[in-house]
Amino acid sequence: MHVLFVIDPLPLLKAYKDSSVAMMQALVARGHTLSVALQGDLFIDEGVVLARATPIELVADADLHEHDWWRDTAPAADVALKSFGAVVMRKDPPFDMEYVYSTHLLEYAQAQGAKVFNGGAAIRNHPEKLAITELAEYTAPTLVTRDIPRLKAFHQRHGDVIVKPLDGMGGTGIFRLQAADPNLNAILETLTDNGARTIMAQRYIPEIVKGDKRVLIIGGEPVPFSLARIPLAGETRGNLAAGGRGVAQPLSERDLELARAVAAKTAGRGLLLIGLDVIGDYITEINVTSPTCFVEITEQTGFNVADMFAHALERAAG
Repeated sequence: MHVLFVIDPLPLLKAYKDSSVAMMQALVARGHTLSVALQGDLFIDEGVVLARATPIELVADADLHEHDWWRDTAPAADVALKSFGAVVMRKDPPFDMEYVYSTHLLEYAQAQGAKVFNGGAAIRNHPEKLAITELAEYTAPTLVTRDIPRLKAFHQRHGDVIVKPLDGMGGTGIFRLQAADPNLNAILETLTDNGARTIMAQRYIPEIVKGDKRVLIIGGEPVPFSLARIPLAGETRGNLAAGGRGVAQPLSERDLELARAVAAKTAGRGLLLIGLDVIGDYITEINVTSPTCFVEITEQTGFNVADMFAHALERAAG
């Protein structure tokens, strides 16, 4: 099978810990071939969705801390997405309008016969923070609004809350507002752009000190280990990008319950890979753009997450 990765520029990837690179390695180990394209390489010509795609191969025994872990095997060429055995969308956020346009192109490509994972409409219709509202019984009290008085009332009701933008990633823009916080007004005014931008507020979950767990669901099945991203001392964000420390651990019964609930709710929607963020007993986000933590879980547990993904991709692509 020839697999196209729509991805960020390869020289910018930290290949030694990048989940997309781990996926590529697992696919190559199973005899598949690879091409790559950037988001900007997607286009429509006379109704057909194509990509300016470059065939690549992985360099055996390459040092993944360096930039020579792959090489081109042929010049880039314009190829219809439906010609690939599978298209894997792994472009990282930000989820801006260019990303939205890409999801439309991917959706159109699927209508033409392309097999895209995660699917264009699936990504677009599952905003990663808002998607939890479909499973409110598994979330902490949550408010989504741009109305500052309403946000203040939520804060007063719960006393200790987290507020965050809907389009952030890696822990950016996340604030904890405790009771009588002197910066309450300034933070809410800044995050909402004085009431012009919708944000999310959630009751603070004290179990964050034990980690913000990444629970992966691949092909409807939970990966048996999570990665608990434990915050630095005095920090409220466990994200690895914010300095959190990743510790792999077996899924708890509650983790399994949450993962199975999400898998059941999203079945049939074109989401091959989902990454839940779980704090304590609650889901805080449902990530569908480019969920990570494959390498950390594999290195610490020996469970090959990327190989599980490759198997699932083979089954889904037929």
